[in-house]
Amino acid sequence: MKYRLLCLDLNVVKSLLKKIAYLFAVLCIWQFLYVLGGCSDLIFPTPIQVVSFLWHACADGTLMSATWITIKRLILGYSVSVLIGIPMGILCSRFYILNAFVGKLVLGLQTLPSICWVPLTLLWFGQTDRAILFVVTMGSLWSLIASTESSVRQIPSLYIKAAHTMGSRGVDLWLTVIFPAALPSIITGMKQSWAFAWRSLMSAEIYVSTIGGLGIGQLLHYGREMQAMDQVMGIIFVIIAIGLIAEKVLFANVERILHKRWGFIKSSN
Repeated sequence: MKYRLLCLDLNVVKSLLKKIAYLFAVLCIWQFLYVLGGCSDLIFPTPIQVVSFLWHACADGTLMSATWITIKRLILGYSVSVLIGIPMGILCSRFYILNAFVGKLVLGLQTLPSICWVPLTLLWFGQTDRAILFVVTMGSLWSLIASTESSVRQIPSLYIKAAHTMGSRGVDLWLTVIFPAALPSIITGMKQSWAFAWRSLMSAEIYVSTIGGLGIGQLLHYGREMQAMDQVMGIIFVIIAIGLIAEKVLFANVERILHKRWGFIKSSN
């Protein structure tokens, strides 16, 4: 047992060292390109300038406050899309008439870039947080409906037949057989929908200025207006970091647990 724990600790340390080495290599290449290109700081800042901006933005609370406001908007907007999208996707897989009507609508709206919702939502809600939440919801809802409907339809018919022979019908069939069988694929669809919600939120925050507080997207926009390239690149790195953290901490762990529980991958003994 102690040997296994020691090996696990060594693997974690090795993985951490590899990531640090990779980050250091990227910074060195970045600095080399800056020196080689001879670019102005207004076009291509140095890593030190970007790190300095992030340090001061964290020290005065600007970055932390903007990050918290953005995350709250993301959680609210994405939660609305989940509460609507998953039940709607299940209903579309169950009722042909609903699927024939909603399915075409979902397919069309899914291809619509989220930025296209901004002019419409500004006319409806004005410069408010509701406008941002609407864009986030519309940007992620349709993908979630389509992925949920596809996940339910991909369930092997053998599961349904076996449940019928055991007397499972109606709500019991959906709660004990269909939904659990489709859950791993639904989680994968939720991960993809979250990425759409994240992109939609950035688009909305760039173009919608609200009195509810400055988000990360608004800091990115103001950095562009002030020609502060260190702020622009620093905020871009923050956006990437939040996306990677959400992927590794939340969705990757949930997918791994579900796949192991459902027998898609072998659990280590």
